[in-house]
Amino acid sequence: MNTNQELVNSASSVNTSMLISTSNTNSLASSSSNSATSPTTLSRYENQKRRDWNTFGQYLRNHRPPLSLSRCSGAHVLEFLRYLDQFGKTKVHNQLCPFYGHPNPPAPCPCPLRQAWGSLDALIGRLRAAFEENGGKPEANPFGARAVRLYLREIRDSQSKARGISYEKKKRKRPPQLQHSPALLQAPHPPSN
Repeated sequence: MNTNQELVNSASSVNTSMLISTSNTNSLASSSSNSATSPTTLSRYENQKRRDWNTFGQYLRNHRPPLSLSRCSGAHVLEFLRYLDQFGKTKVHNQLCPFYGHPNPPAPCPCPLRQAWGSLDALIGRLRAAFEENGGKPEANPFGARAVRLYLREIRDSQSKARGISYEKKKRKRPPQLQHSPALLQAPHPPSN
């Protein structure tokens, strides 16, 4: 690994830890004020959703020029997702890479690390829910914008090809149905007099 790559990697980890520590500070401040009123513990999903919401809020505050949530659009959400790509840990091969389409490449390559599609999809789902929980109207939700859905589909398809992994929807297992024989379905009738 060359020195430039090491600097980029160390800067990324510093940025990530700064982003997380800022988010955790905001979370702690809000949770300490809420803890007096509601002693219930939040689920892992609810905690993650709160952290993601705080991180997005921090992103909007650091945006140049700063952006209010009411002015946020699908384009800003896409900008946020592209910003997060620099902190990704998933190797996504370029089309020119000899390992393009191989799920388990036999050797290292210089292809970039990106956010995995599944992580982005889950993040958008949590932010979409958090937006509405924080007073946003469903029809004005920037996380549900058509551009965001198309972007996620494009990422899923490109990563599927580049990594050689299928992202087919999992089929839900149906509970086994009991076979009813005709004899069981006909209940004996009491004799009529």
